[in-house]
Amino acid sequence: MSAAPGAPSTGEASAPPVHVRPARDADVPSIVPLLLRLKRLNEEFDPLLKVRDDAEPRAGEVVRAQLADPKAVVLVAEGSGADREKVVGFVRASLRERPFYTPQVEGTIVDIYLLPLYRRRGGGEYLLREVTSALKAKGAGVVTAEFPAQNEIAVRFYAKRGFRPVTSIHARTL
Repeated sequence: MSAAPGAPSTGEASAPPVHVRPARDADVPSIVPLLLRLKRLNEEFDPLLKVRDDAEPRAGEVVRAQLADPKAVVLVAEGSGADREKVVGFVRASLRERPFYTPQVEGTIVDIYLLPLYRRRGGGEYLLREVTSALKAKGAGVVTAEFPAQNEIAVRFYAKRGFRPVTSIHARTL
């Protein structure tokens, strides 16, 4: 069976299908629609993740605040070919102190999203590798990822890359 067009062949090293770099203020208008796509996808997994009516302006505020936060990492993925220099994905992560555990600093991936055209071609793994490296450079000794519990695609993605469940958050409406 042959690989999909543009997909790397099994056992063959190839360049990632995206270029990853630190996000800039000028990238915020490109990141916001991708962030909202991710949040709307999360909404499909659980009604407690319903996207607010004012999510778009809030998304811009949140991303801009993270760009200014020295304890945060925001990276963008630019496409290739016709999408060269176009933001086709992003990852947001932040450092958290673990006052009772070692390692003392945790890097938490809060959001990771890649347009469907760039999935299953190594782009997500490359984004993960780059954000992990950036978090480690900022002092993280462990990296975690947050996503909806019912998102089996995310569960498989992270498990394949050595992640495992450590804690669980349970919720109910009031």
